Amino acid sequence: MQISVRRNGATLAILTLALSVAGSPAQQSPGPAAGADARPPEASANDIDGPTMFATSCGYCHHDGGRTAGKGPKLAGSRRSDEYIVERIRKGKLGAMPAFGDAFSDGQIIAILAYIRSLEDDGN
Repeated sequence: MQISVRRNGATLAILTLALSVAGSPAQQSPGPAAGADARPPEASANDIDGPTMFATSCGYCHHDGGRTAGKGPKLAGSRRSDEYIVERIRKGKLGAMPAFGDAFSDGQIIAILAYIRSLEDDGN
């Protein structure tokens, strides 16, 4: 799987629209007979907000919206691949970062990745 996120608003808007249009029956809310541990439905164009999700879930460790290091590393200007960042968000890092794969849908993780890629690196 190859993910590429550009650093402009038009790409984010297209990505958001694509995620909302690409919904299939497998991505929609499970019926009442589904188990309690069923994954949440994919995020829609109306509820994907990478900056807010980052601020509320990641900002404690990645300071200044990911622009400076805190308990976690600075993310602005990261040279890590999109795939690496997505997998780190999903699986976390033992003893350093919690896994968010059960908390966020794939669409929400991509929205967080898009937010990270949008950060301007000030060189510090």
